[in-house]
Amino acid sequence: MYVILGGTGHVGSALADALLDRGEAVTIITRQMQRAAAWRTKGADIVEARVEDVGSLRAAFRRGRRAFLLNPPAAPSTDTDVVERRTIANILSALEGSGLEKVVAQSTGGAQAGERIGDLSVLWELEQGLHRQSIPAAINRGAYYMSNWDGLLDVVRTTGKLPTMFAADLTMPMVAPRDLGKAAAERLMSPLDDVDVRNVEGPARYTPAEVARAFAKALDRPVSADVIPRNRWKESFLELGFSEAAADSYTRMTGASVDGGFEMSENAWRGTITLERYITELVRSASSNAS
Repeated sequence: MYVILGGTGHVGSALADALLDRGEAVTIITRQMQRAAAWRTKGADIVEARVEDVGSLRAAFRRGRRAFLLNPPAAPSTDTDVVERRTIANILSALEGSGLEKVVAQSTGGAQAGERIGDLSVLWELEQGLHRQSIPAAINRGAYYMSNWDGLLDVVRTTGKLPTMFAADLTMPMVAPRDLGKAAAERLMSPLDDVDVRNVEGPARYTPAEVARAFAKALDRPVSADVIPRNRWKESFLELGFSEAAADSYTRMTGASVDGGFEMSENAWRGTITLERYITELVRSASSNAS
């Protein structure tokens, strides 16, 4: 039995589908049973647990032999660093006495020690915590999620502009959540000694200008990258409803990624979903849901 923490999200759902397609037994951990009800019809078991409740989380882990760990993102209206560090501590605590033989954790490319640099430092803490505990732990560092562009579809459709904090010609490793799910499935099913840190990317690397061109093709209208200057990054996060603390962390995280360069491994696990395919499917799905 494979247990999935975050099974109703982009990556967790893709992982669950990949395992079920192979005939594997899957248990999905969810905060709200009704959100995961559809998974029962696919053959998965559902268990309700909260990352704030170590006991319930440990009990959920005990239902399987191996588990996928994804630290749930905090609401941007909170102090995201504080909340996400607390949930990481709870996840690590819940592993104690869980009886699991292996875990696979979703981390991020560029994870590093630091203060208030968002996922880069928060997920570094998860990685280091997993290294210190006794259960064999494989770590997948995901490239920049293609799904990060999803929320801009309406703006792009309306204005013909793709807002971005990255230079239009900045080459970035990107990956579709479905490919992250497939990579996680492979490592969950791999031998116990497969425990290194591995980068996960899509089939190619892209620039924001290429993202704009993908939207232009899918929407059949001109689209250009609208680069937000660095001195407006924090203001932009605040306008999106981020708290002062979260806006500061995300601004610092963006700066660290740009200044330090995105992590690009020559030995990355590579998926098959191209940016063009991802954006085309995003636009098609949105149009279908609107009709």
